[in-house]
Amino acid sequence: MYQFSEVDQQIVNDRVAQYRDQTRRYLAGEIPEDEFRVLRLMNGLYIQREAPMLRVAISYGQLTSEQLRKLAHIARKYDKGYGHISTRANMQFNWPELEQVPDILEELAEVQMHAIQTSGSCLRVTTTDHLAGVVEGEIEDPRPWCEIIRQWTTFHPEFTYLPRKFKIAVTGGPEDRAASQVHDIGVHVARNDAGEVGFEILAGGGLGRTPVIGKVVRSFVPQQDLISYLEAILRVYNLMGRRDNKYKARIKILVNALGIEKFTELVEAEWEKIRDTELKLTEQEIQRVKAFFKPHAYDLAEASEPTLAQKLEQDQDFRAWYEHNTVEHKQAGYRVVMVSLKAPLQPMGDITHQQMDALADLADRFSYGELRTTHTQNMVLANVPQSGLYELWQGLADNGLARPNIGTLSDMIVCPGYDLCSLANARTINIAEEIQQRFDDLDYQYDLGELKLGMSGCINACAHHHVSHIGILGVDRKGENYYQITLGGSSREDASIGKIIGKSIAADKIVDAIGVLLKTFVENRLEGERFLDCVRRIGLDPFKEKVYAPAN
Repeated sequence: MYQFSEVDQQIVNDRVAQYRDQTRRYLAGEIPEDEFRVLRLMNGLYIQREAPMLRVAISYGQLTSEQLRKLAHIARKYDKGYGHISTRANMQFNWPELEQVPDILEELAEVQMHAIQTSGSCLRVTTTDHLAGVVEGEIEDPRPWCEIIRQWTTFHPEFTYLPRKFKIAVTGGPEDRAASQVHDIGVHVARNDAGEVGFEILAGGGLGRTPVIGKVVRSFVPQQDLISYLEAILRVYNLMGRRDNKYKARIKILVNALGIEKFTELVEAEWEKIRDTELKLTEQEIQRVKAFFKPHAYDLAEASEPTLAQKLEQDQDFRAWYEHNTVEHKQAGYRVVMVSLKAPLQPMGDITHQQMDALADLADRFSYGELRTTHTQNMVLANVPQSGLYELWQGLADNGLARPNIGTLSDMIVCPGYDLCSLANARTINIAEEIQQRFDDLDYQYDLGELKLGMSGCINACAHHHVSHIGILGVDRKGENYYQITLGGSSREDASIGKIIGKSIAADKIVDAIGVLLKTFVENRLEGERFLDCVRRIGLDPFKEKVYAPAN
């Protein structure tokens, strides 16, 4: 993992001191509310429905056990004992006192963490594939490129006040586990016809009020030109993006208004001006950053587990967890372990301080002291020897972290909704709990196969409902919660925007409607067919007819 340089650490320390003074002056009445709002947003602090919310950056989802213990400490000392993993793979604390936020930031700085650029109209934290560097199929590990982008974006003087927030995602190959096509910029590691490794660049993706799949701006950018090309895109957007209407300020609106051909022409012209400047990456710098992400010195003899097959045969609970919550590692003798944060009666993506501490200890014992967060609101231990799987599973189970449901219906992506968020129109946590209770039979969920459900409490689409197989959007109708259903979305390499099947459904009927959708799928699917593929094959009408059929 990347370790802060003296410069990195000084930047974070200086920002803590600056914000501490800004908070002091605000509380003393020396800074007006509107001015302080901009300053707090620069430091990841929102004022939500019940209390402030602090969003802590987890750069491209990478964490050390020491950092996770610090987050557990903050949850205990400054919050209500838990944190929430967001769909940007950051951690949110929902109950800090405004006066104590500088103290939290100071404690975060002690372990090379911060909340810089997790909010506001700026370049947000870059995300990537949570399996980066540990699975087959990649052209190259995308994490070094995320770090290079992080260093370029941090406090970029030209892009501090963009028309709107701006998000970048990077993938390491043809499989897209980072939802890159619904980002403002998607960066795909790619090979050209000569076999050289570079990048395919997409722009103009996004969700929210106007969900759009990004479009290819350039099919191949050489490695040394990555930053200059990204800068060219940002310059065009910064100059031409709308600032008169925040709902039309994202780059997707600009790309759509200009057309991808004209937008590309403007980017290419800007790029020619700057590509041979100090923005060009040297091979020395690329290799310097890559050195932080070298594979671990795997101990193949120690990793060997001759009795694994026997344990899988004898313990059916362990077998279910192994099959659903672990992934094949590119290094023989190792597995990638997905840690589910989708337990019954617990909000999706929440993790308690006790669980954080326990998971940090397990990471030290079984995965080189490293962890990852995911945009699907789970966590990952990426380098677990097979010899440790059974004991790790027992440790996770003891702490409520071993539910074998990754990729199933109950592995939902859900935003906090009206219970916590000031932007939300409808509640989500209660509906998610009802779904968990109604469809709690894991064997039933396994029979349904891969199924992605996302539920957002407002049109901002923080739970990626537009690109879920089943998407649920909460809406307000004269003070009552209703829910709109979309089907057929995907955030993977076959990215698609789900389509609305009909009018919104009342809160007391929405879980019944989901049941009807699932029953309709079972009745119509081909052998081995996924829910998404079934929807694409038969269309929306069979589902719509069943959901809106008159009651007998």
